Amino acid sequence: MGYVLKHGTIIGENTRLEQVDVLVEGNRIKQIGIDIDSTGHTLIDCTNLFISPGFIDMHVHLREPGFEYKETIESGSKAAAAGGFTTVACMPNTRPATDNADIVRFIIEQANKHGYARVLPIAAITAGQKGEELTDIPALKEAGAVGLSDDGRGVQRADRMKRAMEIAKQYDMPLIIHAEDETLSGKGCMNAGEAAERLGLPGIPDDAEAVMVARDIVLAEVTGAHLHVCHVSAKSVIELIRYAKGRGLPVTGEVAPHHLLLTDDQIDPDNSDWKVNPPLRTKRDREACIEAFLDGTLDIVATDHAPHSVEEKQKPFTEAPFGMVGLEIAFPLMYTHFVKTGRMTLNELVDRMATRPAKLFKLQGGRIQPGEPADLTVLDLHATKVIDPASFLSKGKNTPFAGQKAQGWPVLTMVDGVVSFDAR
Repeated sequence: MGYVLKHGTIIGENTRLEQVDVLVEGNRIKQIGIDIDSTGHTLIDCTNLFISPGFIDMHVHLREPGFEYKETIESGSKAAAAGGFTTVACMPNTRPATDNADIVRFIIEQANKHGYARVLPIAAITAGQKGEELTDIPALKEAGAVGLSDDGRGVQRADRMKRAMEIAKQYDMPLIIHAEDETLSGKGCMNAGEAAERLGLPGIPDDAEAVMVARDIVLAEVTGAHLHVCHVSAKSVIELIRYAKGRGLPVTGEVAPHHLLLTDDQIDPDNSDWKVNPPLRTKRDREACIEAFLDGTLDIVATDHAPHSVEEKQKPFTEAPFGMVGLEIAFPLMYTHFVKTGRMTLNELVDRMATRPAKLFKLQGGRIQPGEPADLTVLDLHATKVIDPASFLSKGKNTPFAGQKAQGWPVLTMVDGVVSFDAR
C-alpha cells in the first residue's frame, strides 16, 4: 500500500504539470500521470495545492547532543517537516562538538529513531572547534558526515584551513565555512555602522567576514576543494564570491531569509531576537544580497535555524546569544517577498530550496520524477497566516518576524514515502 497524491500541480525544474497524480510506493515515486488508480492506496487530495520536491536546508542547528533544552533532533526535525523541509544538515557546535565518528553516528541514529526529516550531520573541521588539531576527516565521512564546518566560529589559522581543504578535496567533502576573523569582530553584537553608533552597541564590521572569505577563496584555488560560504550578509563578500565564480573556482554561497529581508536600522535593542551572526547589515548590503541571490551568485537559501531558550534571549542585547529560528517560516517569507512580488518565479524559488542544494552537495532528492525518492512538500499558496512563534514546533521561539503576515504555507510533508507532517 502506498499513496496517491491526487489532482495537484507539480512544480520544479522548470516544469508545471497541472491536475496530475503522483503515485508513491515504498520510498519512491512510482508514477506521475492523469487519473492514476488509487485502489489499495491512501488518497491525498491535492486539489488547488502545489506539489514540490522536498526542501533541503544545508544549515541548521539541532543542538543535540548537549543543548537539548534549546532543541533536540526530534523537535528540530519536526519543525523542519512543518516548514516543508525533508532534509536538513546540522552544524557541529554541539556539546561535545561533532568532531568524531561516534557523535556523527549518534546523530544519525537519533534521527532514524525520532526524526521527522532526514538529518545529515556536518562534522567539525577541528577538534572541539578550537581551530587547532584537525579532525579525522576520512573517519567522519565514513560515519556519514556530509561536510565539514566549525560553524559558530571561523578557523582562524590559515595553515590549518589549507590542510583541511587538501584532505577534504581528497575525500570529496565540502568545506562549509563560518567566515569570521575574530581579531576584527571582537565583542561586537550587531553590524558596525550608523545604527550601532546610534544605539551605543559594539559593532561587527563586514571586513571580519570578507577577510576570511578572501583567504579561503585563495586556499580553494590552491587546493581545488569545494568551498561553501555560509549565511552571506555583506556586499564585500558577494563581490569576492562573484570574483571566484568568474574564475571558475569551486565556490558556492548561501543566504538566509533574514539577510534578504531585514536591516540593522530596524533592530530593536530591547529585543535580542534581532541578534544574529553575521549580523543584519545595511540596506546597501541587503540589496546586494538580493541582487546576488537573484542572479545566482548566492546559490541557495539556508535558514541558519538557531534556537535558544526564552531566558537566554531575554538577556540584554550585548549578552544574549546570537541566532534566530527559521525552519517553519522560510518558505512563506520567501514566497511572500520574492514570488508574490514578481522578483522570481515559483519554480526558481523551489530550485533554490530543493533542486540546487541536492545538486551542489550530491544529495538524494530535489526532483519529482519516477524512481526518485518520495521526498515531497505539498503547498497551499493561498493560505495566509500571521507568524506566531507560540505555534512553532521548534523549541526555539526566537524570531524578529513575529507578527508579520506571510502567504504560502506547507500543509503536508513526505519523507522517504512516509507522511511526517500533515496540517490539512
